[in-house]
Amino acid sequence: MVSDLPQSKVPEVTLVFWIIKILATTLGETGGDAVSMSMGLGYAISSLIFIGILLVAVVAQICAKSFHPLLYWFVIVATTTAGTTMADFADRSLGVGYPGGASLLFALLMISLGIWYTSEGTVSVNTVATPRVEILYWVSILFSQTLGTALGDWVADTNGLGYEGGALVFAAGLAVIAAIYLWTDVSRTPLFWAAFILTRPLGATLGDLLDKPIQDGGLAFSRYHATAILAVAILACIVFLPQRAGSHPGAAPRS
Repeated sequence: MVSDLPQSKVPEVTLVFWIIKILATTLGETGGDAVSMSMGLGYAISSLIFIGILLVAVVAQICAKSFHPLLYWFVIVATTTAGTTMADFADRSLGVGYPGGASLLFALLMISLGIWYTSEGTVSVNTVATPRVEILYWVSILFSQTLGTALGDWVADTNGLGYEGGALVFAAGLAVIAAIYLWTDVSRTPLFWAAFILTRPLGATLGDLLDKPIQDGGLAFSRYHATAILAVAILACIVFLPQRAGSHPGAAPRS
């Protein structure tokens, strides 16, 4: 019997999900920097370009009838590249600095999640199965990605930790969340969003570690080469580590 419930169009949250997410956020940093810095387009123009790509990708995702891994992860990458240039624009071009940019983005994320919760009674990704919830989901994803970029730059650049130290800090934070997930009964929904936010600054610091000059604490990889390598790694994960759509509340359990 075919269920009348709408299908979820986001993947199950598994280890594979988090592996691809970290790769995607790292690509977002190198790809965003490649356009804004290496191509010399600046943060404002780069942000407009990536926001335009993101809007087209989100429309395609919402119009899709089922979960398509390649499309889903393309939208995620679009949010990470847009998040990179938007955060840099807020932090540097607007002159609000890292604390101001992070505070503004945190407020925007809380507002988007608040609207989602008011509308649906939950912010669980298991409910992402209708166009309205998908829009709320992707707005929240964009703000979380942008916030993560600002946090990564703030920790790495202003606290003397450098890119390696910043990556270790955020990796430790994710380890704590994983321990809470494994050994407590804390609600999975806030843990998901906490992990989702923290994987972004982890990716941002790893991306900076790859492409920043050696004298600045980086490994001096070409931004273009680093982005290409990360893109190939993501495609390999999608092809060789199959994913399936997450469960929708009320759906019959999979056999």
